Amino acid sequence: MSHHHSWSDRLRAAVAARGRLCVGIDPHPALLEAWDLPRSADGLEVFAELCVEAFVGEVAVVKPQVAFFESYGSAGYAVLERTVGVLRDAGTLVIADAKRGDIGTTMDAYAQAWLEPGSPLSSDAVTVSPYLGFDSLGAAIDRAVAHDRGVFVLARTSNPEGAALQHASMSAGGSVAQSIVDAAAARNRADADTVGLVIGATRDHGLDLSSYRGPVLAPGLGAQGATVNDLAEIFRDCRELLLPNSSRSVLAAGPSVTALRAAATQLRDEIEAGLA
Repeated sequence: MSHHHSWSDRLRAAVAARGRLCVGIDPHPALLEAWDLPRSADGLEVFAELCVEAFVGEVAVVKPQVAFFESYGSAGYAVLERTVGVLRDAGTLVIADAKRGDIGTTMDAYAQAWLEPGSPLSSDAVTVSPYLGFDSLGAAIDRAVAHDRGVFVLARTSNPEGAALQHASMSAGGSVAQSIVDAAAARNRADADTVGLVIGATRDHGLDLSSYRGPVLAPGLGAQGATVNDLAEIFRDCRELLLPNSSRSVLAAGPSVTALRAAATQLRDEIEAGLA
């Protein structure tokens, strides 16, 4: 059954129009301080407004890091709700970086929060953790399919601590992370592009992505690892819907909206040239 405004269609159209860069909105305390903003919900609000003004219309995908809003409680969540709503109303795709992972009705409740139309936090996609078993994500994936949204499943993260768990061998053979890739690939054969992967932009991800068709969110550009020129090689099997994610290197240009926008568009164009 084809939807006119499926997640796949919206993502592909956005990337075709505005490139592959995904910019993070990560108002961590040091950045608030650098931008001369108070470490409060009010400071958060100004930070988010400056980001929205800089990125809307220029960047295809924006990824608010939920933790930096959650740390201010309900006032922080209110800022996040407004930010997500304004971005989406402006036609920018929003990936809520919430990294939820749970089971059964609890997983479904998280999925309802982030993926259900009409929810105050309703986003285009949400990051989820499969380390309670890939099948624990079923409720979230089903809800994403029902509402033309996406999920991005943590496969191989860029943090050093992740390697021991994610590279561990499964009893059936192959690594834990590869099993996540393979499960995502299988699900996408039924529901194209619904299940995205989060794979750190580092050379040693060690994954065979040749059978996977779908979006890849690749954090770690610049600050933690790969350069733009490395991307085409590291992700040669999935360049089409590769979403390199940068937060720090772009946000460091703030608080000037003009400077933020320039940093984002320059990186966006470098990525497109590198993946051409």
